Amino acid sequence: MAESTLWWLLGGALVVLELFTGSFYLLMLALGAAAGALAAHLGWSPTGQLVAAALIGSAAVVGLHLNKRRHPGDPSVRSLRSVNLDVGETIQVDAWQSDGTASVKYRGAQWTVIRAPGTPPEPGLYKVSELIGNRLMVAKA
Repeated sequence: MAESTLWWLLGGALVVLELFTGSFYLLMLALGAAAGALAAHLGWSPTGQLVAAALIGSAAVVGLHLNKRRHPGDPSVRSLRSVNLDVGETIQVDAWQSDGTASVKYRGAQWTVIRAPGTPPEPGLYKVSELIGNRLMVAKA
């Protein structure tokens, strides 16, 4: 069996594995395998093929990682007002407990409130920014 065929089979296996796992990084590694196959078609040595596959695959993985870090994903569905009508509502927090939570009466029931990252634990008015399970995440109003 030709070396290029092995590279193409490896690339195909990586694509199939990506379809099962949903990890886009496996597609980047499949690009590396395709580069190895093309290097084999060009008559490169096995070492050259491996280096080509490693360089292209690694560069694609690093590029994808940097792109994902630069462009954050969509906001959580739990923080969309169109999904949860509590988002954007104002509540009064009288005191915070030592564990970083508070208990407030909201819509006729007792709710546990947690602070959004960077929100100081001070009494006052807060806006609901997200609903996490049965807890309200709030930020300073």
